[in-house]
Amino acid sequence: MLQGHRDGHGFLIPDVGTQDIYLPQQEMHAVMHGDRLRVRVARYDKRGRPEGRVLEILDRKKKPIIGRLLLESGIWLVAPEDKRMGQDILIPKNGTANARAGQVVAVELIEPPSLYAQPVGRVVEVLGEIDDPGMEIEIAVRKYEVPHRFSAETLSQAAKLPEKLRALDLKGRIDLRDVPLVTIDGEDARDFDDAVFCEPHKHGRGKTAFVGWRLLVAIADVSHYVKPGDPLDEDAYERATSVYFPRRVIPMLPEKLSNGLCSLNPNEDRLSMVCDMLVDDSGEVQAYQFYPAVICSHARFTYNEVAAILANTHGPEAAKRRDLVPHLLHLHEVFRALLAERSRRGAIDFDTTETQIVCDDNGRIERIIPRTRNDAHKLIEEAMLAANVCAADFIAENKQASLFRVHEGPTPEKRVALQAYLRALGLGLSVSDQPTPKEIAAIAAATKDRVDAAQIHAMLLRSMQQAVYTSANAGHFGLSYEAYTHFTSPIRRYPDLLVHRVIKAILQGKRYHLDAGKMDVPMATKRPGRAQPIDPAKANTEMERWEVVGAHCSANERRADEASRDVEAWLKCRYMREHLGEEFAGTVSAVTSFGLFVQLDALYVEGLIHITELGGEYFKFDELRQELRGERTGLRYATGTRVQVQVSRVDLDARKIDFRLVRDSDEAKLVARAQRDKAGLPPSARGGVKSSGAISGAVQAAGQSPLDALEEVRRMDREVKSSGKRSAKGGRKAKPAAAPAVAAAHPVKAARQAARKGRTQPAAGAGEARARKRR
Repeated sequence: MLQGHRDGHGFLIPDVGTQDIYLPQQEMHAVMHGDRLRVRVARYDKRGRPEGRVLEILDRKKKPIIGRLLLESGIWLVAPEDKRMGQDILIPKNGTANARAGQVVAVELIEPPSLYAQPVGRVVEVLGEIDDPGMEIEIAVRKYEVPHRFSAETLSQAAKLPEKLRALDLKGRIDLRDVPLVTIDGEDARDFDDAVFCEPHKHGRGKTAFVGWRLLVAIADVSHYVKPGDPLDEDAYERATSVYFPRRVIPMLPEKLSNGLCSLNPNEDRLSMVCDMLVDDSGEVQAYQFYPAVICSHARFTYNEVAAILANTHGPEAAKRRDLVPHLLHLHEVFRALLAERSRRGAIDFDTTETQIVCDDNGRIERIIPRTRNDAHKLIEEAMLAANVCAADFIAENKQASLFRVHEGPTPEKRVALQAYLRALGLGLSVSDQPTPKEIAAIAAATKDRVDAAQIHAMLLRSMQQAVYTSANAGHFGLSYEAYTHFTSPIRRYPDLLVHRVIKAILQGKRYHLDAGKMDVPMATKRPGRAQPIDPAKANTEMERWEVVGAHCSANERRADEASRDVEAWLKCRYMREHLGEEFAGTVSAVTSFGLFVQLDALYVEGLIHITELGGEYFKFDELRQELRGERTGLRYATGTRVQVQVSRVDLDARKIDFRLVRDSDEAKLVARAQRDKAGLPPSARGGVKSSGAISGAVQAAGQSPLDALEEVRRMDREVKSSGKRSAKGGRKAKPAAAPAVAAAHPVKAARQAARKGRTQPAAGAGEARARKRR
């Protein structure tokens, strides 16, 4: 499949092979992003990367293209929102569907592009004005082809579902309505798919006695309502996941299920699948069982409320929930035990700061706030991890085919790069040739208090592969589990719904088989470093069919993430347009060969300082150390460096924010320190430019700031170069230079004298050359 680039070239992601094939701009005239092509490798560049030539267009992209309708010199055209398309689309006068210039529209191609003609299309949907509230979401769901409308059959089936539980729904279920299970979610959550309960548990005597807790994790039983082959199931499988945007969710299931029948709302009877576990005082799950049940959530807690209760059991929050406080304390006890076991296991835990976008009524950003993870977040996380591990173990022990959540460690190439990076930092820490989670976790823990901790943790994270759904259990490297799956969110993730069906089949002594409709999906895109995906049309064995389903769910998960990030980037760009020209303090969050990415402290927005904005000298990118270093001053920029920036440009179409570096006293200190390091001077040394002769002595004697000194040297360099050019052109002998100033002369005067002295020598040389020519 062809993946276009906004600069005009493209890459063919091959169905077979691991290396993408580069297509130059001249090969992109007759093709568009998303087309399937057959190409021939024409040459290899000096780094061994293949460059191709288009031989045949196998399949054209058929989905509508989203863009803005423009009228230029009497010609209607649509500029695609996705800049990877590479070409504007011409629209005939009778194909505008009465849309106005500037509106966002969906276009269907009538004529594809050719070597000498642009593509032609017609408007099939008018979305509205670009500034309409929520327009960025409407664009994203179409740009990334996110299914956002349920079929008429699905809506009809959902409407026929009962409003409340019926007697026949309770058949064969354990009644847990008297157990004080509670839900703990965020303040803005609307679907509650998990409830928890914990109590101390002891049994046995002597050395075989068990001392610990009984932990119940009840998950909404979506599989009771969504049956294989039903319209509800087909739409859910097509989406594979819910997509979360600021102020809006594109759900996997209709609202009657996601927020109604399947949601574990407080004080309402609900069907659930329960994972009933015994956790010992060391945090290990000693026994578990799964069973269908009917529950009634006794309360709907928020993370902040639970955190407040755990911090003060006599506070106002605890007084409102007096009957449930003991159970929350038991949950906190088992959480601490599970957390200790997590540490012993060597699971990797990066301490990152997530942000939450708060929007106004018009859908625009009001503010961006950090989302801090308290003990309540971690408590629920550990309980869900324990249930997911039990589900994976239960399926593996019963030798059933299913989907596992697999996260593999570093590839050989990434492992070598990580080892080189750690050696360059001189930390005295590294990873072995067969890295383990404990090694990565140890490095993360040892560097968490460093200034460049974010950079080191980012490199550790990038060294590992992306987690995927697959039928082959290869363990979870990051969590250090031998087997792991997703069981706890069937309302919003289709793999969890499949896992529920497999567990139910095992409990009934049966085997769950995928229906043939699951194979009616596009072939998954080849991912770098991974095996060729299975063609759904050729999936014959049961394991191959499960592999197709896993690839489909993984691809749709990535699609949902990309759409969410695109909307957030658009909102942030729109937000920063109101701050053009303003200055902010920030921290370098990433370093590349073309500049620095900086996150603003106050706004939690990231932008780029292009390398051309860093000053007049040449900066070289050190890939091993992940830093930019100035060749003249030795000034270094790495992750964690504090900078002052000005918002200089915002590009809504490209979702980019550009900053300009503002030099202040801190920057001057950086320059001074870099100059001392490069010159080998002690920290107490003053002056700070590495120059020679009268210029260096004058600057040091004047006691200028290092930044002023650097600017003075640059000015003198320009003066000397320009004088040399004038002398070479002119031919007239310059006047003799004045007598040199004393050592303590003013630096500007010293610079001028040095410049005049530089001008006399080329002029004299030119005169001698003319004399020789005359002779």
